[in-house]
Amino acid sequence: MNRNSPIHARIEPAWADLRRVHNARVPARIDPWLRDRGSLTARLIRACGERFRVRVIRQGWGKPFYSEGQLLGMRRGEIAIVREVELFCSDRPWVFARTLIPASSLRGSVRRLTLLGSRPLGAVLFSDPRVVRGQTQAARLLPRHRLFHTASAHLQQLPAEIWGRRTLFLLNDRPILVNELFLPELPESPK
Repeated sequence: MNRNSPIHARIEPAWADLRRVHNARVPARIDPWLRDRGSLTARLIRACGERFRVRVIRQGWGKPFYSEGQLLGMRRGEIAIVREVELFCSDRPWVFARTLIPASSLRGSVRRLTLLGSRPLGAVLFSDPRVVRGQTQAARLLPRHRLFHTASAHLQQLPAEIWGRRTLFLLNDRPILVNELFLPELPESPK
């Protein structure tokens, strides 16, 4: 991170176990997306159809945010593959996703996750019977949060808040963290 960046951009949101996040705090149009236990990719495709697409913003080696490293069980200074994408319906960004795969996880079949290109990660994770879905946390992200700035960098207008979730997955007992942040253009969830 640039030394000249504002200090507020280094603060992390207060992530909480999704089961403890009170429904009244979450906007009604976001709540069904946030609490769904199925594949977000599949749900987005159902809502968008053939207009669904993935735009890779960046993928490469990087350091996790502090709480990401903690959740992944990473040692201080350990690096991960960081993949940041936007999930679009036509020209509208609906979701920003940030995935972290620790270097220590990149063995065996996990390595194939670094070769996705513009294919959605969710389609791969939910089609592999060896994947175990772990803890899901949710948070309200505000302009003072670093991840808010990462997720909204490509938006034309900054929202007042963004709600998101992050889920720890295990593939062959190796951790992968997927952050999914619901952007303002995301419509109400289809039934």
